[in-house]
Amino acid sequence: MIPRPVLRGDPMPMAEITIVPVGVGVSVSDYVAEALRVVRRSGLKYQLTPTSTVIEGDLDELFEVLKEMHESPFAKGAPRVVTVIKIDDRRDKTITMEYKVKVVEEKLRRG
Repeated sequence: MIPRPVLRGDPMPMAEITIVPVGVGVSVSDYVAEALRVVRRSGLKYQLTPTSTVIEGDLDELFEVLKEMHESPFAKGAPRVVTVIKIDDRRDKTITMEYKVKVVEEKLRRG
């Protein structure tokens, strides 16, 4: 395993995942709910959005949960799954989902 260099703080990588089961009809909310059950069982912090889920955690934990989430539609019978994953791994300071949103909202208030 490659060691993670940390410059300061306790970085918390975050990942955004969008899972699209293909060949299951128009509504996919049952599949989304099952993928979220995976995250809940993991105990990692997450935020559901209308089109994706953002998860914070140790990088190894994130990859494990992301894989299980990707597999969850297959377990419900989906014949094909398209998954998009983005990882934000900032190592120069500690960031959280709330922090990133707060910074933008403060800039909006200032004009």
